[in-house]
Amino acid sequence: MEGKSRNALLFSLFLSLSTITIASDSLNYQTLVIKSLPNKSTLSWPQSESESESLTPFNVTDADTHTTLSLELHHIDSLSVNNEDPQQLFNLRLQRDSLRVDSIIALAAGNRSRVRGRGNFNGGFSSSVTSGLAQGSGEYFTRLGVGTPPRYVYMVLDTGSDIVWLQCSPCKKCYSQTDPVFNPSKSRSYAKVTCGSPLCNRLDSPGCSQKTKTCLYQVSYGDGSFTVGDFSTETLTFRGSRVGRVALGCGHNNQGLFVGAAGLLGLGRGKLSFPSQTGRRFNRKFSYCLVDRSASAKPSSMVFGDAAVSRTALFTPLVSNPKVDTFYYVELLGISVGGSRVPGITASLFKLDPAGNGGVIIDSGTSVTRLTRPAYIALRDAFVAGASNLKRGPEFSLFDTCFDLSGKTEVKVPTVVLHYRGADVSLPASNYLIPVDSSGTFCFAFAGTMGGLSIVGNIQQQGFRVVFDLSGSRVGFSPRGCT
Repeated sequence: MEGKSRNALLFSLFLSLSTITIASDSLNYQTLVIKSLPNKSTLSWPQSESESESLTPFNVTDADTHTTLSLELHHIDSLSVNNEDPQQLFNLRLQRDSLRVDSIIALAAGNRSRVRGRGNFNGGFSSSVTSGLAQGSGEYFTRLGVGTPPRYVYMVLDTGSDIVWLQCSPCKKCYSQTDPVFNPSKSRSYAKVTCGSPLCNRLDSPGCSQKTKTCLYQVSYGDGSFTVGDFSTETLTFRGSRVGRVALGCGHNNQGLFVGAAGLLGLGRGKLSFPSQTGRRFNRKFSYCLVDRSASAKPSSMVFGDAAVSRTALFTPLVSNPKVDTFYYVELLGISVGGSRVPGITASLFKLDPAGNGGVIIDSGTSVTRLTRPAYIALRDAFVAGASNLKRGPEFSLFDTCFDLSGKTEVKVPTVVLHYRGADVSLPASNYLIPVDSSGTFCFAFAGTMGGLSIVGNIQQQGFRVVFDLSGSRVGFSPRGCT
C-alpha cells in the first residue's frame, strides 16, 4: 500500500513538473544579441552650411503647397566635452532621466511653478513669468541655422516642451555651448515681439520690458535650469528649407545642464511649439526614428510633413489632458509577456481621468519607460518567470531586475508587446533588456512610479518610426522604421 501511495505521489509530482515545463515552453521567445554600452559617437553633418543662403524661404503662416523637412538627430552624449567613458555617460543619462520624470509627473498634475523675473534684467519683468513647461531638456539634438545670414548651432528637440529658444548675446549669464552664442543684432530677420500683441499673449504669463515695451519670456526646468529673455521672431534654416517668422525665446540669462546645445526646439502639442507654429506648412505631421546606438552607427532621423507618415504604421488615438496641452497622451490597454496578456495589467491602471490625473505619455526625452507601480510589478514578475533560464544579477540604479549575461553572445528572452488602443506594438529584445555596465550586466528597462502617470521612454521606442499626426489626432508606430 505504501508503494502504491509513493508511486501515486511520484506520478503526481511528474505531472506537475511536466505542466511547468510545458507552460514555460509555450511562451514566445526572441533572441537578444549581447551588445556593450554605446561609445560616444563622432558628429558629422551632410549639408554644407555655406550653401544655405540660396535656399527658398517660407513663413510659418504660409498655407500653400505642403513641404517636407528631413533632419538628422544625434544623442546628446555626442556633445559631451568631458571625455566620459560609456559607463559614465550612461550613469549621467539615468540621472537626467530621474530629474525629467519627476518634473513631468509634477507638471502633468498641474503644478507649474512660477519664478519671478530677476532684478532689472532688460528692463525687468512686470509680473512673474513662466512660459512653456518646466521639465528637463531632451535627449536628442539636430543642427540648424538661426537668423539671416544663418548661424549654425545645435538644438535639442523635445516632445515634452513647447517653447523654441536659444542663448543670445549679450549674455547676462550663459552656460557653455559648442558654437558661438547667437547675436541677434547681426541678423537681418530678427524682430522682437511687442507687449500685448497676440503672439506675446500666447505665453502663459508674458513679461514686458518697461524700457523697450517688448515681450519677455521665461522657461524654468525641473532640474533648476532656466532661460530668460526677449520673445521674438526669427528665421530658422534646416536642410533644404528656411522657415521664417518662427516665434522663439532669445535668452540672455540662462542656466542649466544643456550639454553643449544652444537651445531647444519644442515639439509638444502646445500652441507655441514648432509643429503647431508650422502646422500649415507641414500639415501638423512629424515623425522620428531613434536608432539603437549600441547596434548601429547611422544617425537617428526626423521628418516634418506628409512624408513623416509611414504606410506601415499602426496608429492609436491621441487623448487630451484638460490640465496641460503639451504632452502626447495615448491609451495603453495592457501588456503581454511571452505571448500572453499579463493578468494584473488592465486598462484601468493607465486611464486618464476627467480631472487630468493618470494616463500614459509618449515622450522622446525620457529614456526608461515608467509604469504606475502595480503595472510595473505585474510586468516584472511575468518577465522574471519567463526568463528563469537567465542568471540573475545585482540591482543597478533604478533597475531592480538585472541579469548576469557575461560570457554570452546571445540569449533567449520572453517577448514583450505593448497593447495600445488599435495598435499592438511588439518590442525588439534590445528595447527592454539593456546593458548597464561593461561586465555583462543587463537590466529590464522599465521602472515603477508611485503616482498614476506612466511614460513610454525612448529606449522602448528605438527602431520604430514614431509618427505624430496632429491633424488626425493620432500617434503611430512603424517597426524597423530607421532604414
